[in-house]
Amino acid sequence: MDNQVMEMPKLTVFDKLESEVRSYCRSFQTVFDRAKNARLWDTRGNAYIDFFAGAGALNYGHNNERIRQKLVDYMMHDGVTHSLDMATDAKEHFLIRFEEVILKPRGWNHKVMFPGPTGTNAVEAALKIARKVTGRSTVLCFTNAFHGMSLGSLAVTGNAFKRQGAGVDLSHSVFMPYDGYFGEDVDTMAYMEKLLDDPGSGIPLPAAVIVEAVQGEGGLNAASNEWLQRLSRLCKEKGILLILDDIQMGCGRTGTFFSFDDAGIEPDIICLSKSIGGYGLPMAITLMKPEIDIWQPGEHNGTFRGNNLGFIAAAEALDYWATEEFKLEIGIRSSRIRETLESMTRECSLGGEIRGRGMIQGIAFDRPELAGRLSEIAFEQGLIMETSGPHGEVAKLMPPLTIEMSTLNEGVEMLETSMKRLSIEEG
Repeated sequence: MDNQVMEMPKLTVFDKLESEVRSYCRSFQTVFDRAKNARLWDTRGNAYIDFFAGAGALNYGHNNERIRQKLVDYMMHDGVTHSLDMATDAKEHFLIRFEEVILKPRGWNHKVMFPGPTGTNAVEAALKIARKVTGRSTVLCFTNAFHGMSLGSLAVTGNAFKRQGAGVDLSHSVFMPYDGYFGEDVDTMAYMEKLLDDPGSGIPLPAAVIVEAVQGEGGLNAASNEWLQRLSRLCKEKGILLILDDIQMGCGRTGTFFSFDDAGIEPDIICLSKSIGGYGLPMAITLMKPEIDIWQPGEHNGTFRGNNLGFIAAAEALDYWATEEFKLEIGIRSSRIRETLESMTRECSLGGEIRGRGMIQGIAFDRPELAGRLSEIAFEQGLIMETSGPHGEVAKLMPPLTIEMSTLNEGVEMLETSMKRLSIEEG
């Protein structure tokens, strides 16, 4: 696949008419036309392997045939598309499947709230209900966290560049060091416990703690199971609600449906979006324990909280989790990615630390600019991948969970070739 010699479509229309806020199209300078599972084609016929997966919204691949057929059948039946929060057959089917496949096996009885179409909607609802339930306003959050781009979500997001876009002061949040923030020798949970126990720390008892089990945009920092378990216990002891943001890492990205499953914790509130919609369709849910669900009817709403096409796609996607087979397949693909990254860091002289787990892994470079350059070279080879971290220092791999092994092998070979080329450039 030699995309370097093929003509790239021009972006004149986008440059002229679209806002300067666009970002991904600046990294991937082409006009995409078709997509199937883990492959994309542009309008000139150039082919690409997708190690980006819609920033985690396409865990089940582009144009998943199983899910697409359900959507086509529903539309041809003139099924309701938009319904606000009215009861529909599509919503009922999703709720039943979600209870059967996700909640009951874990012994949970969380209520399902549909707050709006995106991840930040799920977070905003979580923050609001936590404050309503506890009567407290402060929320503890963590260094390098990312929770969304609306004001409440930005207030608990660590990235300075994203925060400055708010244009106003962001308040009612206190940042704590994430697991490993000061290195392996510093117990950040002990630090947090000390501050909450000390009446002289200046930190008020918070309404909630919001955390990601793996920080995607923050640089693939992964919290240990022990750290998450201690955080959960601390919240219970102090009467603090634990909000787990699983928007990018949920729906199997780390190998299990929830990124925190292996830790054995039961968060009070869980935020899901991105791949919960199954087909890349806008959908988000906020899960909460029944005793937390004290909303008055209509106290929180959103015009597009009833995306019935999302319900149809989401219900079908849940079938992947009805047995253990899909989880095992993800494990095999995850191991292939890890082997490649280990080989790359071992054989190249550019250094770098392997981060992440499951099917979201990457290399954190000591020189941040190397991650961006690796992504550029990879795109020239026909591989789409992005960077993350506060300095853009992590070259991140997150292909669809359904990627064929042959396509995965082809993609990681492109990545290895790109890394070798980068090594040559750097001398």
